[in-house]
Amino acid sequence: MSATVVATPRTPDTASQSRIASVDLIRGAVMILMAIDHVRVFSGVPAGGPTAGVFFTRWITHFCAPAFIFLAGTSIFLYARKHAEVSRYLLIRGAWLILLEFTFLRIAWTFNFDFRHYEMAGVIWVIGICMILMAGLVRLPLAAVGTIGLVIIAAHNLMDPHMRALLEGLDQNRLSGLWKIMYVGFFAGPIQFGPDGPNLIVLYSTIPWIGVMAAGYAFGRILTLEPARRKRLCLTIGLSAIGLFLVLRGFNLYGDPRPWQAAMAGQNGRPPMPGLLAFLNTTKYPASLDFLLMTLGPIIALLPLLANLRGPVARAITVFGRVPFFFYMLHIPLIHALALVVSKVRLGVVSPWLFANHPMGNPEPPDGYVWSLPLLYLVWAIAIALLYFACRWFAALKLKRSDWWLQYL
Repeated sequence: MSATVVATPRTPDTASQSRIASVDLIRGAVMILMAIDHVRVFSGVPAGGPTAGVFFTRWITHFCAPAFIFLAGTSIFLYARKHAEVSRYLLIRGAWLILLEFTFLRIAWTFNFDFRHYEMAGVIWVIGICMILMAGLVRLPLAAVGTIGLVIIAAHNLMDPHMRALLEGLDQNRLSGLWKIMYVGFFAGPIQFGPDGPNLIVLYSTIPWIGVMAAGYAFGRILTLEPARRKRLCLTIGLSAIGLFLVLRGFNLYGDPRPWQAAMAGQNGRPPMPGLLAFLNTTKYPASLDFLLMTLGPIIALLPLLANLRGPVARAITVFGRVPFFFYMLHIPLIHALALVVSKVRLGVVSPWLFANHPMGNPEPPDGYVWSLPLLYLVWAIAIALLYFACRWFAALKLKRSDWWLQYL
């Protein structure tokens, strides 16, 4: 979510205008896609599944977190070219994001005040944590930051063979909370603070996402190159990542703990998946190398191809990309409120399920509640239309004014 780090420059040169336009377009597109999954949360539709409609409703949103975090790193690089106090800014910015995750966004997700028993460390949390870590990394040479990022992305799946042994008895380990924050996340259960809560569910662990942000920081150097070279490098990196994904995933060589052939056969009580769906069903928590290659490869390859995209649709999408954090803060309470309206219209009452601890601590939806996919996409379209006007207003405000607090929204 890179615009949470740096605003679009006001007087860029022609090359910068193309670069920022393509980055904003990518950011805007992933913001729109992200909203699909968050509508899905309140629709009761499962996260993926054996049918193509449900599977791709979830799968298409997998591109969002990698794009947010990678381009956040890129924006740190661009910000550092114009500002001296980068480390201080990242420390403050990171702490602010973590605070908002555990206060405003927690209430927006749940519409309840059960802080004693439920907190979730989501994507805003991990961006905040990674920014705090980047406050130190930016003091290193650019090549060192990029190398650290790539090593974390490529090597963290070396832990896969040892994962079962690590998870056995983890909660009895005094460092279990640190392990969950750093790597295993919610896969190993919540972090419990005492016998009566609160419980912290770590949805996004620090590794490998700090590697993604560090790699995005180094990638920022590529975006400062002249257009022809920038395009060539982006296509080379992006297409190479896609090719590596196809080889590693296709032959199950390395990079994901779940072989796709096992998903085809069905496992752990789950029904068999069609071959293509099983192949694309890579591990997101914690994000595997295959998952990151599958998602970041197309994003990087598309960046130079979008530089000259024009027209009303492109301009509308770019509006969201200019104010992604503002969009994020608005879209969750808006979608949640729309779900209350849908429940009242469909069921005659507002379902108490909508006040449970979403999105990770909620029970199964009650009988008769789950929406159809057409209804899910209708509510998503309504939310995007409403958010467009708010984001357009705020983007215009940021262009007109330079108040210090605007950089934190």
